[in-house]
Amino acid sequence: MNRLPSFVRQHLAGLRMLLVFTVITGIIYPVLMWGLAEGLFPHQANGSLVSFNDRTVGSSLLCQEFVNAKGQPLPQYFQPRPSYAIVGWSLEQVKGKWVIEGTGPNNYGCNPLYSSASNLGDNNPAQIQFIEQRQKQIAAFDNVPISKIPSDAVTGSGSGLDPDITPANAAIQVDRVAAARHISAAQVEALVKKYTTGRTLGFLGAPVVNVLLLNIALDEKYPV
Repeated sequence: MNRLPSFVRQHLAGLRMLLVFTVITGIIYPVLMWGLAEGLFPHQANGSLVSFNDRTVGSSLLCQEFVNAKGQPLPQYFQPRPSYAIVGWSLEQVKGKWVIEGTGPNNYGCNPLYSSASNLGDNNPAQIQFIEQRQKQIAAFDNVPISKIPSDAVTGSGSGLDPDITPANAAIQVDRVAAARHISAAQVEALVKKYTTGRTLGFLGAPVVNVLLLNIALDEKYPV
């Protein structure tokens, strides 16, 4: 080996290091982490899937749209944040107004295969138009003044797949959900409180409400 030219020996040493670290970081480490995750956190490791009536209905980590066949929000369910997770979405101007166009069969958002943000600034004309439209729609749908509508109800998250809403967003939807299910607002508020998660470690982030878990609890306790 020592008779080989130095540049050959260097390349062979580099190749050995490459093989060693490929085995360590490409095989041993991933298998070790997979085993630990499956053993210690099997629910989270498999996507935090949620079941209802013996059927997997989603993940607590991903948003879902609760709409009818025409894409209209169902009044008996809490609604998530607006989502730009739409396959091939783009902005188009039609008769002077901005509209969202998509190429997928579901253009309502929350598509787990297409995480996306709008990338629209606060002063972008399209963003301003969308916010104003959503404010009017929510004000009519939830029968609340526009001044009471929180920002997360009219703006999408960075991923487009945020499963949570703020307690303020949930609060403006309580009366509508209660009326649609023919129960009291207090009964709905009790479930909202149950599915509200506080700040991480008591000081990181903000309290949130998981929409999917809350809606499943409503169906379990107060079916329509």
